[in-house]
Amino acid sequence: MGGGFKPFTICLSDGTKIPVPHSEFVAIGKNVVLAVGQNDRAYTLDPIHIVALQEVRSRAKTH
Repeated sequence: MGGGFKPFTICLSDGTKIPVPHSEFVAIGKNVVLAVGQNDRAYTLDPIHIVALQEVRSRAKTH
């Protein structure tokens, strides 16, 4: 499997988690991060409040 975008979740200092399923749902500026969460809720984030990025692991198919 090649490179490219991998879905992730933005974890904030207040416990909020914002899933980023595709690169079109996030924009990164010099001092701001913009993200679109569920139900098209827009978040303007100060990077200092981002405490982690969690990789979204795809579920393995079992047969």
